Amino acid sequence: MLDEKVLKKLKRGVWIYFFLLIFEGALRKWVLPGLSEPLLLIRDPLALWLLFKAYQQGVWKPNVYVLIIWGVSILAFSLALVLGHGNIMVAIFGIRITLIQFPIIFLIGSVFTKKDVLQLGEVLLWMNIGMTLLVAFQFFSPQSAFINRGVGGDLEGSGFGGAAGFFRVPGTFSFTNGLAFFYGLAAAYIFYFWVSKYGGKGFRILLLISTIALLAAIPLSISRTVLFQIIITIIFLLVISGRNIKMLPRLTIAIVAVGLLLSTMKDISFFKTANKAFTERLTTANEIEGGMEGVVVDRFLGGMYGAIKDESFPFWGMGLGMGTNAGAKILTGKRGDGVFLISEAEWGRVIGEMGVILGFTFIALRVSLIILFFKKSWKVLSTGNKLPWMLLSFGMFIILQGQWAQPTTLGFSVLIGGLILASLRNK
Repeated sequence: MLDEKVLKKLKRGVWIYFFLLIFEGALRKWVLPGLSEPLLLIRDPLALWLLFKAYQQGVWKPNVYVLIIWGVSILAFSLALVLGHGNIMVAIFGIRITLIQFPIIFLIGSVFTKKDVLQLGEVLLWMNIGMTLLVAFQFFSPQSAFINRGVGGDLEGSGFGGAAGFFRVPGTFSFTNGLAFFYGLAAAYIFYFWVSKYGGKGFRILLLISTIALLAAIPLSISRTVLFQIIITIIFLLVISGRNIKMLPRLTIAIVAVGLLLSTMKDISFFKTANKAFTERLTTANEIEGGMEGVVVDRFLGGMYGAIKDESFPFWGMGLGMGTNAGAKILTGKRGDGVFLISEAEWGRVIGEMGVILGFTFIALRVSLIILFFKKSWKVLSTGNKLPWMLLSFGMFIILQGQWAQPTTLGFSVLIGGLILASLRNK
């Protein structure tokens, strides 16, 4: 029989993984800026320990998804050294994505239960309030302020191109993408809690305040990704509301509450300023990227079609890890942030690194994982369990085409995949 102390240790390890994901950027910017590069991989040793301990205790063992991805990774690693770039450090950085991090999805699904997933969601509601307060301070503060320092204590600031004289801020994260993912995950939980019976009166007050924080974050973040993710979550919610008539009263309350909050907030001066910047960002970005088609098809589908039809990649790939920023830095000797030696889009990077056969195998595995999540989440709706479905509203795109070469994106992909699996389990 499984030792309860061991299970508690493993659960504690998953919680630490979650907190490191949220605050890794804060450590790299404000607490230990001199160790910013090693801290980029701070979750890898923890992931290794979790895998070893869970396997040792029989809590987790490699399933078919993990075994396939390990086989693909080892072959890609070998090809990178023999036919590709030939740099072992770059290849190691590349293989850690699938060898160490990917299996954590299934480990979380084995260690956590639905109760744990709900507890994490409750913690996230509190975090969401604090994050939005931080984002507000960053938004209205100059880039020279301590709160806006970049990775490694960079005095030029962590803000990224925004609009109307304001920058897109990263919150506690190293870059703005982490903040967008944070709010995407928070939105999935917030909308789930609105249509569920979870918590008492005190929790409902917390949910209301966290909802206000989420709505305020849309203009303050100046992020189209945040808005797009919230829209996707609402669509997922509407899909299941049509299936369950009993949800309509709670859904109506949620819609009215959000409408009243937006109506009240629009007259607040700080919200007006942020909304002006966000509106300008939407307008200029849409013009540059060709309107909604450019925003959705190209940006959010990650250049999938372009990667599939691109014939310039070597058949056996250019080498595992070459498409990452760290790999670019090692191979070129220059700073790798924002430098893509292969492709910025995830599918293009995967095929470019691994080649046609291994690359498409990896992509097919991610597609099949999403299909599995869809089937399981839809099936348990009949039992009244809406949590996996709502979490999938965030996990679908990031697992399918999130840039796993970037550690924060990889971390959120691993976390949400594990939470979806765990939310299917009551015991």
